[in-house]
Amino acid sequence: MARVLAMIGFKHFEADMFFESDGEYQYDAARIRDAHSWCQRMTREALAKGERVVVSNTFTQQRELGPYLFMTGKIRIVEAKGKWQNQHGVPAEALERMAQRWERLPAHMQ
Repeated sequence: MARVLAMIGFKHFEADMFFESDGEYQYDAARIRDAHSWCQRMTREALAKGERVVVSNTFTQQRELGPYLFMTGKIRIVEAKGKWQNQHGVPAEALERMAQRWERLPAHMQ
């Protein structure tokens, strides 16, 4: 969905983009905070320029949305429901840990 929105003019950011170099994905768990800081900074800068933005991170807990909620009064959260292909080879155990800490969005945020 984020890629489609990017095709129609939205700026698209996700923390995984931080780990891409020359078309190759090179994840480094030690730099995950840096990746999320980068994503937040890029989002903030684009919004400050008046651009439309889509962020497609794996937000498993409501607190992870916090920094983005304060960036603009115009926000729409889409909860992806379903099964999609694992894009970066995340181990099954890590996916299960993410699923176990999943917090549903409150009704007013859906």
